[in-house]
Amino acid sequence: MPLVDTLLLQHMHTQVAFAIAEDVDSGDITAQLIPDDHQITATVISREKAVLCGQAWVNDVFAQLGNQVSLDWHYNEGDWLPANTPFLTLKGHARTILTGERTALNFLQTLSYTATISRQYSDMVKDTSLTILDTRKTIPGLRQAQKYAVTVGGGKNHRMGLYDAFLIKENHIMAAGSIANAVNMAKKVAPGKTIEVETENLAEVAMAVNAGTDIIMLDNFSYEDMATAVSQFKGQVKFEASGNMNQEQLHNVAKTGVDFVSVGALTKHIQAIDLSLRVLQEES
Repeated sequence: MPLVDTLLLQHMHTQVAFAIAEDVDSGDITAQLIPDDHQITATVISREKAVLCGQAWVNDVFAQLGNQVSLDWHYNEGDWLPANTPFLTLKGHARTILTGERTALNFLQTLSYTATISRQYSDMVKDTSLTILDTRKTIPGLRQAQKYAVTVGGGKNHRMGLYDAFLIKENHIMAAGSIANAVNMAKKVAPGKTIEVETENLAEVAMAVNAGTDIIMLDNFSYEDMATAVSQFKGQVKFEASGNMNQEQLHNVAKTGVDFVSVGALTKHIQAIDLSLRVLQEES
């Protein structure tokens, strides 16, 4: 299971702090209807089958709200949650539980969806050599979190941003004058960084290979042209299929021999998992 590393933890703390601030602001006035000394037990249920993701964010929400709530997770990060089954029990300060509820569930429902769709895609290619990649089409401010969720689901991360790898697209090529010019300049700008070139036809694939790129993106190629590109240049570069990829296309893409398929839907087509928190009892 992917770990929440130090850098991701830093982003997580910032994300959680911002989310609490935008929701609570000067104070939760509705929670103040409840006596401050009340203690409750509550449970969280997923109304649909989903891959659990976002435990660290939920834990951090209640930590930042004062550590007055204990959380008992009944499933592990990355587990499939059966529909209508309690998977988290919270005990403690009533006001804190109710104040943190929405912020915690917002993270959980979003990251669990990303992990769920990533698992679905990854499972479909588990018996092939094809690797599922995410993209930069993420919710602003949640990139690190969503890319973590992709790995929880079994997918892999493409570049994190504009700083850790080159992806030379049509507009870059136009501005640079040619694929060769763009690749040569990339090698000078950041030696050692991975260079990927987006291509639209087999002629551009040959140009990118001759220029010395590392990965070639086959943008909206037919299956036949994908297979041709791989057969001509296998072993010289890696190939990534892209262009509105969906689950129905995966097996045909895998047959072409490409190495990766990038799927924007993992992080941009978010349909939040249906979660519900219910108070079970008031503690004496």
